[in-house]
Amino acid sequence: MSRISKLDRSEVTSDMAPLYDKIFAQRGNVPNMFRTMAHRPEIFVTMMAHFAAVLNTGTVSTSLKELIIVRTSQINVTPYCLASHTILARNLGWSDDQLSNLALWQTREDFTPAEKAAIRLAETVTRDANSLSDEQFAELKSFYNDGEIVELLCSIGLFNYFNRFNNALRMEPTKPGEGGCAASDTEPAATPVEAVSSC
Repeated sequence: MSRISKLDRSEVTSDMAPLYDKIFAQRGNVPNMFRTMAHRPEIFVTMMAHFAAVLNTGTVSTSLKELIIVRTSQINVTPYCLASHTILARNLGWSDDQLSNLALWQTREDFTPAEKAAIRLAETVTRDANSLSDEQFAELKSFYNDGEIVELLCSIGLFNYFNRFNNALRMEPTKPGEGGCAASDTEPAATPVEAVSSC
């Protein structure tokens, strides 16, 4: 059971309610992590904007970002993030075998050298960012430009933050429909995939 309460739509301020409605319409729920962060509206609102910027902008594919998010969450043993991001990664084309055996990426032939460099970066930064060697960084630079390296590091860093937040609070995976929000009549209902895709 999560250690602190999660705020339903009826419990948040009127300026936050539309954001709850938007999230609910997109996902079919309001993720437990978001509902917990809503205890501090300023953190909640800026975190949502940062989350969207990290995952939805730039030139690194969303599928690669989701792959390294899964690897980061595996290392940190975060069931909450793995429950949703494994599904998202699968929906973006990664196989169950690739995701279940992601720790064996070095010996697999179904990851490109560029993908392997990104997975290696996720492992290194999650375990000890100070151990990122010049040799490893040079390898990374052979595949990615400066902006793309920023994207990769922000994805890894964001989920190290989320993993630790959720692990410390023993956050439970979000179920479809949770959040107590009524989706806006003008917004389309979430699909079943979106309904389980919560961070």
